[in-house]
Amino acid sequence: MSTLTSVISAGFDVEKLREDFPVLKQKVHGMPLVYLDSAATAQKPTVVVDAIRHFHEVDCANIHRGVHELSQRSTASYEETRSKAKKFLNSRTKNELIFVRGTTEGINLVSSAWGRKNVKAGDEIIISAMEHHSNIVPWQMLCEEKEAILRVIPMNDRGELILEEYEKLLNPRTRMVAVAHVSNALGTINPVRQMIEMAHKAGALALIDGAQAAPHMKVDVQALDADFYTLSGHKVFGPTGIGILYGKTKLLNAMPPYQGGGDMIRTVTFEKTTYNDIPYKFEAGTPNIAGGIGLGASLDYMTAIGIDKIAAYEHDLLVYGTEALTQIPGLRLIGTAREKAAVLSFVIEGIHPHDIGTVLDRQGIAVRTGHHCAQPVMDWFHVPATTRASLAFYNTAAEIDALVAGLKKVKEIFS
Repeated sequence: MSTLTSVISAGFDVEKLREDFPVLKQKVHGMPLVYLDSAATAQKPTVVVDAIRHFHEVDCANIHRGVHELSQRSTASYEETRSKAKKFLNSRTKNELIFVRGTTEGINLVSSAWGRKNVKAGDEIIISAMEHHSNIVPWQMLCEEKEAILRVIPMNDRGELILEEYEKLLNPRTRMVAVAHVSNALGTINPVRQMIEMAHKAGALALIDGAQAAPHMKVDVQALDADFYTLSGHKVFGPTGIGILYGKTKLLNAMPPYQGGGDMIRTVTFEKTTYNDIPYKFEAGTPNIAGGIGLGASLDYMTAIGIDKIAAYEHDLLVYGTEALTQIPGLRLIGTAREKAAVLSFVIEGIHPHDIGTVLDRQGIAVRTGHHCAQPVMDWFHVPATTRASLAFYNTAAEIDALVAGLKKVKEIFS
């Protein structure tokens, strides 16, 4: 074990935590699995799987509408997750938290429900050059519908947003600034608190895509003063198909419903419908109950480990990985921001990322290759795609070493 590996392991029992993730114990193509694709979806600890199983085996019933015992129990468990999310994000009240399918739906809800009411022809929406498609396309659709203008904050060669250029874009016509807290393709941690303050001074609102931030750092929506903040359950070690949209009470109350149906209403006649209070006004139909309960278990799990401990461990792992990868001849990191989360995105001269990913897979190493739903980022760096190794607290320095060995084998094959 190297000295740096020993430092990383000190005070953080990663091997004990790995026991909570049975999926990590398997072999792929006869090799021990090295899972380096948590930015796409994180693995689920046993407590999350058990919570979902318990719902289906013991408490399975629809929520909110039943007086019988099973419905009461499932409702209590589901709504308890909203209370857990309140603590996790430090919202003022749990009613500011809307259950959605994930970050994508959260952004679409805001662009539709808030945007269609508040954006007019000639108004401007600001996004950044490093956004995921989910934080580009909904705003494009809104701008096309309303004849509004989409502005883009440029970034530098390190993959950092240029705040001086952002300041120039802000003007009295700016209605919304929508940016990622952490870039999924680069790992860049954006200074969103400062960016939100700048947006507010210009009279605009701010939405933060927190999909890649919530797994890696403490998120405090009140300290950020975010108007909207959204995250995905499957990024925070919970199930797919569930997520959270935070919105300030005043804004949510003023927004029309996103969808119509059951549970989002107070009264319905053929002449008129009156809507429910927030957050239920935005939660039409039977939700992903098991997913919501599983999300609550994952938030408990992360909280028990300690978000600050997770962040510190992953930072050390990122430093170790960065130093290790930069020693490989012909490898170029894409995204070298001074403030980064646990993403190592790279290209190797003369070798297509898909070929890299295929060879690594045969060695049991799971990475992501492609444009990562961030094609404008690839265009910016003049590459068709990258190989992305994304880390979580269950990864180890030894797995970084395995990645390095795997990449050396890739170079041998294609030399």
